[in-house]
Amino acid sequence: MLKWTALALVLGFFIDLLVGDPRWLYHPVRIIGKGISFLEAHFRRWFPKTQKGERIGGFLLVIFICAGSAAIPLAILYVAYKIHTLLEIGIETFFCYQMLAVKSLKQESMRVFEELEKGDLKGARYAVSMIVGRDTQSLDEVGVTKAAVETVAENTSDGIIAPLFYMAMGGPVLMFFYKGVNTMDSMVGYKNEKYLNFGRYAAKLDDILNYIPARISAWLMIAGAKLCGFDSKNAVKIFKRDRYNHASPNSAQTEAVMAGALDIQLAGNAYYFGKLCEKPTIGDAIRPVEKEDIPRANQLLYVSAALGTGIFAVIRLGIQGLITLL
Repeated sequence: MLKWTALALVLGFFIDLLVGDPRWLYHPVRIIGKGISFLEAHFRRWFPKTQKGERIGGFLLVIFICAGSAAIPLAILYVAYKIHTLLEIGIETFFCYQMLAVKSLKQESMRVFEELEKGDLKGARYAVSMIVGRDTQSLDEVGVTKAAVETVAENTSDGIIAPLFYMAMGGPVLMFFYKGVNTMDSMVGYKNEKYLNFGRYAAKLDDILNYIPARISAWLMIAGAKLCGFDSKNAVKIFKRDRYNHASPNSAQTEAVMAGALDIQLAGNAYYFGKLCEKPTIGDAIRPVEKEDIPRANQLLYVSAALGTGIFAVIRLGIQGLITLL
């Protein structure tokens, strides 16, 4: 098994660029999400609403989702491996394609840009609300643009580079394992009254799994900024200075590079679930934020993703070579 992972990684990346995530194709993340919602509801009923009870429920959620996210693709790949090599390659490729979000991230963020181009601020607020967790109803044009750019920056790591990294390290099984954890974090990893204890373990595990990919993503984006003709020197400067200006140890890594590369200031205070969250800014306001920063962010996304795909495919070939020798 997994002899053809490097090929599947490259093919999956290109299929994602061409096809994206069509709405008619039921996405595995939706299945994982339904599993999280189902287990959360049951664990909350079974365990007392105390700090200890919620943490036990949250811990069991992590165990079940991680096990399921890895076991199902492993079983499918094992059967495919026993049947035929071409079937194994095809399923590995399909799994890789489904776990990437290059085209869909671009499409969703560009919908925000298109609404701003039309002068429809209300439409832009709605479009950006589909891809961010913050409250968007009171954002002005600059706020909407910043939210879209920040999402592209953060998801360059979470939605593309991290899955590619884990695909290279352990094939689709490890890739799915990562996606299960990342989906849990996006659903229960909030630091609010409801999820502070229940989502604690999911959030911590997500931080651990994203630690290396977030930093790889940042350096890939710095290289991408150079290739795109953006301000790569400022990207390095802001990355080194502001990469920890976030509650998460990972989120600001790529946001700092994006802010530096585009010579703009990102982050700052935002509202979540009606509550003001005071956050430090990232980057310097060398120039004002403008709606054209959204397509610029996507340009950096595509170049960084292509660089990552090439590098991780080579790394996977090296890993496979070592396995063969051993």
